[in-house]
Amino acid sequence: MKHDCHYHPGDAAKWHCGECQVHYCTRCMPDADNRKRHALCPRCSRAMRYLGAATEVVPFWNRLGAFFRYPFHTDPLIVIAICTLVPLLVKPNIVGIVITLVLALALLKYTYDVIRHTAEGHMKPPPVSAAFTGGGFDIVFLQLLVFVLMGGLVGAAAMIGGGLLMMLALAFVILALPASIMVLAMERSVGAAVNPMNLAVLISRIGSPYFLLYGYLILLTLASGAAQDFAVNHFPLWFSQPLAGFLNSTFTLILFHMLGYLLFQYQEELGFASDLQDGDEPGEVQHRDRSARFDADIDMNLKDGNYDRVQSMLKEALKKDPQNPQRLGQLFQLLSARNDTADLYRYHPRLLGWLAARNDGDSVATLLNSLENVEPGFRLDDPELAVLCARTLYQRGHYKAVLKLLQDFHKRFPDSQELAPAYLLVAQALANGLNQWEKATAFLNFIQKRCSNHPLHEQIDAYRNQAENREPLKGPKASFVVQE
Repeated sequence: MKHDCHYHPGDAAKWHCGECQVHYCTRCMPDADNRKRHALCPRCSRAMRYLGAATEVVPFWNRLGAFFRYPFHTDPLIVIAICTLVPLLVKPNIVGIVITLVLALALLKYTYDVIRHTAEGHMKPPPVSAAFTGGGFDIVFLQLLVFVLMGGLVGAAAMIGGGLLMMLALAFVILALPASIMVLAMERSVGAAVNPMNLAVLISRIGSPYFLLYGYLILLTLASGAAQDFAVNHFPLWFSQPLAGFLNSTFTLILFHMLGYLLFQYQEELGFASDLQDGDEPGEVQHRDRSARFDADIDMNLKDGNYDRVQSMLKEALKKDPQNPQRLGQLFQLLSARNDTADLYRYHPRLLGWLAARNDGDSVATLLNSLENVEPGFRLDDPELAVLCARTLYQRGHYKAVLKLLQDFHKRFPDSQELAPAYLLVAQALANGLNQWEKATAFLNFIQKRCSNHPLHEQIDAYRNQAENREPLKGPKASFVVQE
């Protein structure tokens, strides 16, 4: 059964908590260890079951093209070439027969490695070395033993129940043959591969897709036979023989790759878990980013409606990192959605600084209105923050809010270096936004008289000339003339 994430419907689940009966996707579990297949449930802190790629793998009937491309990767082509062409080049003596048998064993070993390799999530073929090195050659003899035992099963059925029972046993053996090959490739056990109950359970767990795959395998077998027959009948022997061998090996790899993929697709039903490898999915150990874990907890608690808990989590995080922009943004969104004016007031210096840094003048205006409701006549105590917010408001066209925010600035902060920038913003809001040129000129005159030591003092004449001519207050024009 395929499962979606409880918190992100549409995203495939990767983890399942048996205690809470909740499925989680990778977004919910950024700190999980996929390689060790270990993760703790965010709710109960108990170890969870890893589902691997079972819930997100593409059904095999949707990737038939990939199956037919599989043998044409470099590694399988080299294996097929060696195992097909070399026997044609050796002499038909004892040494040649031995070489031919060894290469046949290597090719069969490689095909069984394909099943296991695919079932483990590798969509690229095994390397060439898998065919010629290491153990595993016994798989060929195990498969021969399986065939002998299956033949014995059919013979025993004929002896016990006559022709009818023999036909039923033969039908079951033929039907269960792909399942037997899959079991043998994964477990390397003859007993498991010939156990009728074991094979019946495997087929029942996969369900109808097993019979669909069986149909594809029959078609592949018929296509392989037809292609080889065509090669033998239409080409000379020196060409048709290697071509027929190549076609036989190619179709065999396709068939075994499909069997491995069926195991991979139904891994959850079959009781194991594996992930896509070879770059299709990150198989490396993920970085344990605590902030990602925190964000996932925030997301899940919000979707569960635990707003008080989320608010407490964000407050605790801001105690450790008071100016963290991500946490300030999350807190602002939560407090605004809950209309929590008390905490908006408590955190307003940091929230206003964060909004101004983002040039979000509309939100600054909204927050200032909320603060006004909490404290009528509210004014900022920080002159730098006041000017920063006023500049943000001005850029978004909130001219009256600029005037209100900077009202009596010279009385509240008489010695501040922000006095000249503050009243220049007031003059620009009056002139450019409200067309009150006389009042704008008055503030410019105030800056000229009061702020003689400020760098803006030199530009005030240019601003005054613009005000007299009813031009937008933009300051002196840039000049690129180099004085000699």
